[in-house]
Amino acid sequence: MPPRILAFSSSRTGNSGYLQTAVPVISTFLGNNPGTIAFIPFAAADGNYEAYTQKVRAALPDYEIVTVTHENATTAIAASGVVMVGGGNTFKLLHDLYKTGALQLVQQKVKDGTPYIGWSAGSNITGATICTTNDMPIINPGSFDALQFFSFQINPHYYNVVVPGFNGETRDQRLEEFLLLNPSVPIVALPEGTALLFENGSLQLTGSATAFILRYQNKALVKTALEPGELLDDLL
Repeated sequence: MPPRILAFSSSRTGNSGYLQTAVPVISTFLGNNPGTIAFIPFAAADGNYEAYTQKVRAALPDYEIVTVTHENATTAIAASGVVMVGGGNTFKLLHDLYKTGALQLVQQKVKDGTPYIGWSAGSNITGATICTTNDMPIINPGSFDALQFFSFQINPHYYNVVVPGFNGETRDQRLEEFLLLNPSVPIVALPEGTALLFENGSLQLTGSATAFILRYQNKALVKTALEPGELLDDLL
């Protein structure tokens, strides 16, 4: 069975409630009786995993959601019908996935057909590495290599703006730095309100906003706009 992946830019869109705009998409994606959802809350820097899961349960009351902890990671993920990974700090998330041995287990489960749902940091790790995260490196994960479901990079919460009088880098300038050193690896920049849907071997942008593919070509940053419904199969 081919992998099935739903990767949201964020848990909220605008002033919407937590996962409010994601719930209908998740419901369609999972269908009826998907089985137990193993929720991986490791991106929470405060380590309050049960409180994080309770927040997700409140947004998705129709599903059985089990908290994945450091102690039960292997058994909970192995027994699940769905793997779900929340947002937070991407370095913390990847660190804990390596520490618990869950990274390879999630990789194999998803390759075998278990649906994967993530948002923010949980989407960032579906790419090749976490090198285009927006987060601070608050902990050393040991490696930047992520789940590698996709060979490209993902930048969630994408927002590029030039602020008058501000001398720091814009998001595009930061992402261009990655492309300068990794010119053959494209970046999919996902604004809030967008998601990547991978099903039946095809990758599609969903949501309500324009996303972008960033590449480095002819010694320059090249941005290609993507509208909801467009396919990204050329990146696979």
